[in-house]
Amino acid sequence: MTAVADFDLPHDLEAGQPPEARGLARDGVRLLVADTTSPGNDPSRRARFRHARFRDLGQFLDPGDVLVVNTSATIAAAVDGRRPGGTPVTVHFSTSLDDGCWLVELRPPGRATGPVTDASAGERVALPAGAALTLQAAVSRRLWRAQVAAEGDVREFLAASGRPISYAYLAGSWPLTAYQTVFARDPGSAEMPSAGRPFSTELVTQLAVSGVVIAPVTLHTGVSSLEAGEAPLPEWFRVPGPTAELVSRGRAAGHRVIAIGTTVTRALETRAAPDGTVTAGQGWTDLVLGPGRPARAVDGIVTGWHAPGASHLSLLAAVAGPDLVSDAYAEAIRHRYLWHEFGDSCLLLRSPGSHR
Repeated sequence: MTAVADFDLPHDLEAGQPPEARGLARDGVRLLVADTTSPGNDPSRRARFRHARFRDLGQFLDPGDVLVVNTSATIAAAVDGRRPGGTPVTVHFSTSLDDGCWLVELRPPGRATGPVTDASAGERVALPAGAALTLQAAVSRRLWRAQVAAEGDVREFLAASGRPISYAYLAGSWPLTAYQTVFARDPGSAEMPSAGRPFSTELVTQLAVSGVVIAPVTLHTGVSSLEAGEAPLPEWFRVPGPTAELVSRGRAAGHRVIAIGTTVTRALETRAAPDGTVTAGQGWTDLVLGPGRPARAVDGIVTGWHAPGASHLSLLAAVAGPDLVSDAYAEAIRHRYLWHEFGDSCLLLRSPGSHR
């Protein structure tokens, strides 16, 4: 079996526009359900795949299952600026820090596929409406800590002058509403927590009526354009008390905990004890899930399809196991599922008895 991240993504499987522009409802995208036919480390275990539409999600859930969703809303985090000498640049605002500074990425204007590589500490970038930012220190090859000077709150400035972050695989520009999920309540994510995008209000109602428990957490995600293999940076999260109680009670009663996305998984697992019990809490998480730290509380994950080398792939493997994730990705390519935030979805389910 190849490594989870070791696959080739055909260019024509990159979703270049929202499903609505392709004639589909949000919950009309495809859903691959992947689990195993036998529990634990049984040598006869093999992957089982079922192909459906996202609106059919309830067919694969049971009454009492706890579906945990992210209430973070996407902000208009891309802004045009000018470097010294007037050179145009696009600034991606990634993360708001406790001291008022931001982590930002500088990119060439247009549909660049990488960052500006010649920036330096002390550089000042002029922004619209008289705002500006000053680079303080590099925190990675792509991201800088920056002091932002703007009239009023920086998020208000972004709402007035920014647009959603988009990448070269997208065709055209799409409004901020296209980057919001039905659960979005708390502005703060530089990029959409996209696993929740296919949910419609009708589907949420259907799930609730069928006895599926829906519980919220918040995690504000930064930019996804990190280097291949680079671990995710710290992100701010909150797991409310009622959600922690619902998750812990559900697990104790034998029900499954299904995380809607890698953001939810990271938040829940930050507060998960070795026995899978979850407690309330908030703050900054630097948790990295992987071979040395498998999932404790999460039994399954609804996710989009991630690019080769993305850190999200290790998190998926920490939930469902590397073999199932690799097999699911091969199945998705074989059946021509679509990738990225406007693409298709997957429900990965941990094999029974693998952690309890």
